[in-house]
Amino acid sequence: MHLHWQQYPENTKRLFKLSMPIFISQLATSGMGLADIIMAGLVSDNDVSVIAVSHSIYFPLFLFVLGILNAITPTVSYLNGSHQRELIAHQVRQGVWIVLMLSVPLIFVYLNSGFILSFMETPDEFSLKSQQYLMALSVGVIPALLAVNLRCMNDGLSNPKPAMVITFFGLLLNIPLNYVFIFGKFGLPELGAVGCGVATAIVNWIMFGLILHYCYTNKAQKDIKLFEKWIEAPCKATLAKLFKLGTPIGFALFTEVMLFAASALIISPLGAQVVASHQIALQTSSLFFMIPLSFGIATTILVGQTLGQKEIERAKFISYHAIFTCCSISIVMAIIILLLKDLIPLAFTSDPTSIAIAAALLVFAAIYQIPDALQVVCNGILRGYKHTKPTLFITIFCYWMVGMPLGYVLSRTNWLVEPMAAAGFWLVFCICLTLAAGLLFYQMRKIQALPEQTQLQRLEAIK
Repeated sequence: MHLHWQQYPENTKRLFKLSMPIFISQLATSGMGLADIIMAGLVSDNDVSVIAVSHSIYFPLFLFVLGILNAITPTVSYLNGSHQRELIAHQVRQGVWIVLMLSVPLIFVYLNSGFILSFMETPDEFSLKSQQYLMALSVGVIPALLAVNLRCMNDGLSNPKPAMVITFFGLLLNIPLNYVFIFGKFGLPELGAVGCGVATAIVNWIMFGLILHYCYTNKAQKDIKLFEKWIEAPCKATLAKLFKLGTPIGFALFTEVMLFAASALIISPLGAQVVASHQIALQTSSLFFMIPLSFGIATTILVGQTLGQKEIERAKFISYHAIFTCCSISIVMAIIILLLKDLIPLAFTSDPTSIAIAAALLVFAAIYQIPDALQVVCNGILRGYKHTKPTLFITIFCYWMVGMPLGYVLSRTNWLVEPMAAAGFWLVFCICLTLAAGLLFYQMRKIQALPEQTQLQRLEAIK
């Protein structure tokens, strides 16, 4: 146990070194969403609601495919750690087939979003604009996912810096493009919230071009020979392995995000003020979530690499060090949210009712910081061990079987208590994340309790 904590400073330093560029990259991505909300808010609360409702359809599906592609990261980090770099290019080329296969149904749903919006009884004043916004976004879906594929390869190679620089550049580009399309500058029509979708699609194409150029010209990756052939026939065995590893990650992301997204749709009939304040609290929460999320991704890379080097005991130490550090950070984040809960909403809206509701919701956001940090790091650890199947069942149980029905009951009905509106869902977020954190931690302990030889055999079988 003494050796365990002797390695703590070194492991934490490695985790911070990896997670900082990932954090900046995530922050820039979230910053684009934040810029969209703030700039649309300059037009009207209705335009903010357009983005909130559209994102509740766009992101769960997009993140499902992104989650499947995340199988590339632990696969590459394991191959890199076990000195089998010649096998990496094949995995990434097969990732392109995953993008092409899954983009088609995704774009189809976005182009026909009217059916979902009418089913959810979304008010007409922002239903039409939401459909137009999703149409604009669909133009940038394929390049965005192809960029994710290349980013996952670089992350797996412990090289998250290029994604950080490119995403930050994307954020800087997104703001002036938003301004041009939202307010109709240079003789262009004034599109309002739909302009954010047009700007995002353009930025997605540019970011894909930049990461492709980086991978093509980077001398350190020449031995991988990614561009030796641009097109490779689909390989059933590799695709099956990537889908087997990635689908639970995708579903886990989808189920968790779907709970947050569906909450916006379920409370949308309660009016623009409730939806806007709910969105303000969600946006703030997701901004803070970038820190544990980055730590979770860094933990996946480090655990995967360490297991590739066959250092089973060290991988276990790294897991606990990551959990301890991330939960400590989350306590600080919870205190910051509580101290600033009345000031944060002022950045989004001047409506006193929206500010009051958002401030009350941010108290719940502070409460769930610790379980959220624990569940995301345990998730990252399980990915490093390529043990993703339990994640799927845990997230479906916590977020859909418990979260969704309970959220609806508390927010819209008087079956248990008086209708709590948005606060009902925020209470449920606290319950679900705590439940998920406990179950994922148990799964991590279970896989680490296996004999070393069994663990190595598992990993070799699914490399």
